[in-house]
Amino acid sequence: MTGSQVPPSFRLAYVPGVTPTKWVRIWNERLPDIPLTLVAVPAAEAFELLRGGGADAGFVRLPVDRTDLSAIPLYTETTVVVIPKDHAMAAVEEVPAEELADEVVLHPLDDTLDWERPPGQPAFERPATTADAVELVAAGIGLLVVPQSLARLHHRKDLTYRTITGTPESRIALSWPEDKTTDLVEDFIGIVRGRTVNSSRGRKPAPEQSKAKPPAKRKPAPGKSGGKPVGKKPAKGAKGAKPGKPRGRR
Repeated sequence: MTGSQVPPSFRLAYVPGVTPTKWVRIWNERLPDIPLTLVAVPAAEAFELLRGGGADAGFVRLPVDRTDLSAIPLYTETTVVVIPKDHAMAAVEEVPAEELADEVVLHPLDDTLDWERPPGQPAFERPATTADAVELVAAGIGLLVVPQSLARLHHRKDLTYRTITGTPESRIALSWPEDKTTDLVEDFIGIVRGRTVNSSRGRKPAPEQSKAKPPAKRKPAPGKSGGKPVGKKPAKGAKGAKPGKPRGRR
């Protein structure tokens, strides 16, 4: 390898709440010679990271600007409300958004839900991050509505969460710069979409050398059997005929 050659690698960005473990494991099984590097990035900075070449592809939250980025929607997350464990809502499994009307609902600056208007009563000040908002919930300042993955990410023993209805949902997608759809990006797309190794879409591994098959047996030519000439029985007395018993005289 010359000094100008760079060994191939793949950089995968992911926003908080996404767990890429399953896809990374499959990558390592299929492409063990190409290292995959994970790049954690705040949701608000993910697209600029991709555009700037800081990652080859990334798990992001929709919407995606399709002007220069491609995206494959993957799944929709459940929305939950984070509450103290002793809150009255902890007694039910599902909470309608209308039930938050008299509650202070925190709306962090890095909120990932596309609100027309957040439910409940606004807090005096918006927390800078979701992590800060979780701390305020624990302090009894208010409640927090987030995707379930973020509630799990910021789990605390003194807090719990319940599914909430009538609110926006967050969708996760795989995104990458449209003009940089490399072979490695195609490989990762195939993994995320569940394609098999031998799928017609995406690259296939080099086929193994198949064992040489023995040449097919040639059919005997007409008039031959087993390679030996077949003809009329030789006449008596002819060369090759079996000698008969001598006839006696009359």
